[in-house]
Amino acid sequence: QKKRRAATARRQHLKSAMLQLAVTEIEKETAAKEVEKQNYLAEHCPPLSLPGSMQELQELCKKLHAKIESVDEERYDTEVKLQKTTKELEDLSQKLFDLRGKFKRPPLRRVRMSADAMLRALLGSKHKVCMDLRANLKQVKKEDTEKEKDLRDVGDWRKNIEEKSGMEGRKKMFEAGE
Repeated sequence: QKKRRAATARRQHLKSAMLQLAVTEIEKETAAKEVEKQNYLAEHCPPLSLPGSMQELQELCKKLHAKIESVDEERYDTEVKLQKTTKELEDLSQKLFDLRGKFKRPPLRRVRMSADAMLRALLGSKHKVCMDLRANLKQVKKEDTEKEKDLRDVGDWRKNIEEKSGMEGRKKMFEAGE
């Protein structure tokens, strides 16, 4: 019991120590990211100084629009490059998969189709012949066998049981056996 308590207490202590370390590491990471963000913004986005005259404002707007267009072009180029590389990766992974030779077969489902539906699927709209496979079958009458006649003659099973019950029924069975 003492060993178990000591082990669980130690485990709890280690867990809390790890959580405290993780919290401090996360705080350090967020602070580093914030500093990096501030440095990037200071480098790439100089502080905005608004000019007093209307003409200078228009020139500033034109410069901003030009920067926006250049950034959009860069974004578009990087997206296209990313799409190309993902496509190449997919192609290479498919080639690798083909070279291994292990093909994963898709699970096949059973589909109930009539002969008409099958021909329609294979031939398309050309199929106009109706195939009723049961139309040409012969009608066969069921012949009465002797067992079925005997069963019909016996009739209700309760009557048969009542006849055989008691001493008279046993006497009949005994005489029938001789």
